[in-house]
Amino acid sequence: MSGQTPSFTCSGNIDASERAAWGEAGMVARYVVSPRGGRRVYPDISSALAAAAGRGRPALIEIAAGRYDEALTVGGQVRLAAIDGPGSVVVSRPRGAVLDAFGAVAVHGLVLIGREADVVGCHAGTLTLEHCEIRAHNGVSVHARPNTSVTLRDSAILHGRALFSGAAGLVERCRFTDAADNAVAVIEGAHVAVRDSWIGGSRIHGMRVSDARAEVTGCELTGTGKAALMADARAELVMSGCTVNAVHAEAVMFIEQSRGSVEGLRVTDAEHGIGVASGADPVVRGCAFIECRDTGINVQTAGRGRFEDCEVRSAGNIAVFSTEGGAPEVHGCRISGGNVGIAVTDAARGRFSRVEIEKLTSVALRVLDGSRAVFEQVRVENCPSGMEARGNGGTTADLTDVGIRDFDIGAVTVLGQSRVTLTRVAAERGALGFGAGEEAQLFVHDCDVKAVSIGGAIGFDKARLVARNLTVTGAEAFGLCGKGSAYMDVADSEFTDCVGAGASFDDTCNGRLVDCGVNGTRGVAVQDNGLVDLVSLRTSLPVVKQVVKPVERPPMIVNNFHGPVFNAAVHGAQLAWNNNNVIQQQTNEDGSRT
Repeated sequence: MSGQTPSFTCSGNIDASERAAWGEAGMVARYVVSPRGGRRVYPDISSALAAAAGRGRPALIEIAAGRYDEALTVGGQVRLAAIDGPGSVVVSRPRGAVLDAFGAVAVHGLVLIGREADVVGCHAGTLTLEHCEIRAHNGVSVHARPNTSVTLRDSAILHGRALFSGAAGLVERCRFTDAADNAVAVIEGAHVAVRDSWIGGSRIHGMRVSDARAEVTGCELTGTGKAALMADARAELVMSGCTVNAVHAEAVMFIEQSRGSVEGLRVTDAEHGIGVASGADPVVRGCAFIECRDTGINVQTAGRGRFEDCEVRSAGNIAVFSTEGGAPEVHGCRISGGNVGIAVTDAARGRFSRVEIEKLTSVALRVLDGSRAVFEQVRVENCPSGMEARGNGGTTADLTDVGIRDFDIGAVTVLGQSRVTLTRVAAERGALGFGAGEEAQLFVHDCDVKAVSIGGAIGFDKARLVARNLTVTGAEAFGLCGKGSAYMDVADSEFTDCVGAGASFDDTCNGRLVDCGVNGTRGVAVQDNGLVDLVSLRTSLPVVKQVVKPVERPPMIVNNFHGPVFNAAVHGAQLAWNNNNVIQQQTNEDGSRT
């Protein structure tokens, strides 16, 4: 057949853009392949390729339906197309590569099957695969090598992965099923765009981007063994309009100083919605993390990230979690359902603003163990507790313009040696407004507590509570309370309609109450233990002095283990020891001394 003259045509199978890409707007050599033979027909694809290579011109090789057991090496400007449509032509090898491309190669409608090798490899130039199916058993489906460009369009990839190594790539409307490791790998400086594709059942990642750049748009990922999308080794991952569901680990993971952006992502039933670690710093906007089994947003080990206008719904453990040195910024987030709202632990940091939290089963805000957090313009409703802080002296939290309503236990609780500052914080309809215990410090500025069943603010144990312009209205027990040996420094504050007492100081609590007012018709103004200075108190209610019993001290016993030992009662004895010279005298019965 090699001696036959090929026909030339401007076939409709090659559109104008492809002809322009080949640099041949005129005649293209046409070759026909069929295992059944015939006039001017090649019996296999390899012989047609050899004939085309001999001509050295752009070639269209049209292949009749059938199974072809051969390995193809394609060079130059060649298009391979199935005459009877996608899936009608199967090219396979029991082992090894099926198609190696060098040049400007296009493949349309073929099924390519191989084992234990790169089934399709682009070694130089460009390769386009359209309406193809590629099956790789224990190998790579498509391998784009450095400085090449590969396009996958409307194709199905089974078992193996598409590997872009230092290459350019475009993946559109493709389906990746049951990859043995990663379905798509973009590595070593590659730049790939993946659009409107489906990835499912990968044993490792649906897509991994490592020291490379990828843009993922309108894709769906499901059933991956690890993170559905992974960016590592300073990669850049840009995502928009994607969905991830039913994955065994994170939906998206940024690590190792990776960057990028995620917009409009919807995640359902992942272990973690998005994870950021080891110096990574993405921007995440307008995403929804729904029914994640552990956390919605998880930032750790020096990870950062900016999260804007996101939603976390029904997280199994913590909606937003910053731990082990994480430092996210979260703005405009909505948290509903689930267990804990925001937790900052283990020397982590975080800044949170314009956050709405509701209907949790535990605390809305938690800061623990050497962590630092700033909360601004946060609204908390229908949660058992508003905010809790506990840890060493490096554990701090600042709350500004925060509203906590309809809580069961306490609006703000500060324990350990932690320090919390409240500015314009409102607590309404709950049990206890603000409380500090153990050795904690609580600073309250311009805050308001209403309709609480226990009290407005309390300091106990060895805590320190400093309040300026605190207003407590409608407490069913006390407005302000000090217990244990707490120190209370309260000034310019008002306590109104507190049923039990405006202020109650018990035990050895001490401090001062300056320029404060107690208003109402019930209870007492102050239950005074005599250890708190009452300066310029404004009230028409009585001040009740409490009797503080003095602490009985046990008798002092001095033990000296270097003196003489007496085994019976001794009277009129003089004892001396640790002296260099001792003069001993004895008085006899007759009065003489010896």
